[in-house]
Amino acid sequence: MKALTGAYAIAEAMRQIEPDVVAAYPITPQTPIVEQFAKFVANGVVRTKMIRVESEHSAMSACIGACAAGARAMTATSSAGLALMWEMLGVASGLRLPIVMAVANRALSAPINIHCDHSDSMGARDHGWIQIYSENAQEAYDNFIMAVKIAEHRDVMLPVMVMQDGFITSHGVQNVTLLEDNIVGDFVGSYEPPYTLLDTKNPVTFGSIQLQDFYFETKRQQEHAMETAKSVIKEVADEFWHVSKRRYGYFERYKLEDAEAVIVTMSSTAGTTKAVIDRMRARGKKVGLLKIRVFRPFPYKEIAAALKDTSYIGVLDRSMSYGAYPPLYTEIRNALYSLTSRPKVQSYVFGLGGREITENEIENVFNELLEGELTESMKYIGCRGEE
Repeated sequence: MKALTGAYAIAEAMRQIEPDVVAAYPITPQTPIVEQFAKFVANGVVRTKMIRVESEHSAMSACIGACAAGARAMTATSSAGLALMWEMLGVASGLRLPIVMAVANRALSAPINIHCDHSDSMGARDHGWIQIYSENAQEAYDNFIMAVKIAEHRDVMLPVMVMQDGFITSHGVQNVTLLEDNIVGDFVGSYEPPYTLLDTKNPVTFGSIQLQDFYFETKRQQEHAMETAKSVIKEVADEFWHVSKRRYGYFERYKLEDAEAVIVTMSSTAGTTKAVIDRMRARGKKVGLLKIRVFRPFPYKEIAAALKDTSYIGVLDRSMSYGAYPPLYTEIRNALYSLTSRPKVQSYVFGLGGREITENEIENVFNELLEGELTESMKYIGCRGEE
């Protein structure tokens, strides 16, 4: 066990995995991840080729080239850096390259803001990447290790983003239980790509043009891989439990069995919500949490089964979809639509630009749900001028 920030926990996972190539450009609050890993490279702890590029667009481009050549490639980014990569995100997934990327969630500009919300990764949710969200530093470490095995599975071959909340998790120090180096090495194994640019005896083409003749079929194959990823995510989590004794699923249930009011949220806010639930349960209030871990592929049927007996649900989003309901709320509503008797669901937006959400505010949400105070419009937590 070590006291580590979420950023350093990811760097430790990268050290143990020892990728062939890491290409990165610094951006707050991601910088400590690759800064620490660069020390491992400089000190000869790992044999990774570290590429210092001129932008995040170039970082993803370098990872794409390296992965197409048969290398295990990784990077990390945040906010505007992720946005600058967006052109290349679709290239990575469209070429079926299993790149793994750490994302320290941070608000998008404008106005300029360096603190946490989920507008960056939610803006990239339809780029064909698997998305996994982490509540704390331990989960960030574990998720990053599992991401390699998920991405490189022959029936998946898709890139993976592993999210943690910027500053809240990336810079907060927590106890993290690390696996032994050899256990991680054995778990992820070596990367054996089905095709590489450098295999001259079996030449292949990467990045060809596809017009009306084949583009549609290629995209359908990507969707099939994403569907397959659901079962692979579960298989990898089961394998990880055997080496770590830490259990993971598509989501986490917390005191959900008899809950009359449930909050659905992601990442670090789930930890605060658990503390509120414990306090309210001590007073006889039947409240619970469903913490989403895997956002893409989204586990619709499993979530519907988990929430079907709940009366009231509050979905807490740390991002917006302007002119529409926010992303997590929309997916939860979709998941519940097929139920004959549906719980009532309320949308809440909170924490934009890193604004704190307090235990009292979360308790107020639970009380509103228990009293049936739901509307069809979004509610805003902690925003001045909103009741």
